[in-house]
Amino acid sequence: QLQLVESGGGLVQPGGSLRLSCAASGFTLEHYAVGWFRQAPGKEREVVSCISSSGGMTDYVGGGRFTVSRDNARKTAYLQMNSLKPEDTAVYYCAARSGYGCTPHRGEYDYWGQGTQVTVSS
Repeated sequence: QLQLVESGGGLVQPGGSLRLSCAASGFTLEHYAVGWFRQAPGKEREVVSCISSSGGMTDYVGGGRFTVSRDNARKTAYLQMNSLKPEDTAVYYCAARSGYGCTPHRGEYDYWGQGTQVTVSS
């Protein structure tokens, strides 16, 4: 069964950090770009960041607070989030796109995880 599983979400205070993980099973992640998306209540799902199969990173939200990385041996990608703000509160999803680089268009990803909740609040 091909799937992605996110973990690492939780409650964090403003200014804090979290690292999300995205573990692949049933396929080799190294040939996929991995995108990170988020969806806040009542809002559209939006792209946050992406790492291509060759390791190139694209930051779609700007500000340099989020960094994506990958460990192909562990079939896992990561989203490091620093200086978190209340407006970062959302369900965060990872997605894998076969054989290509990054794209902000969620319809172009092949596999999705179930999401992990991130809540930034004091």
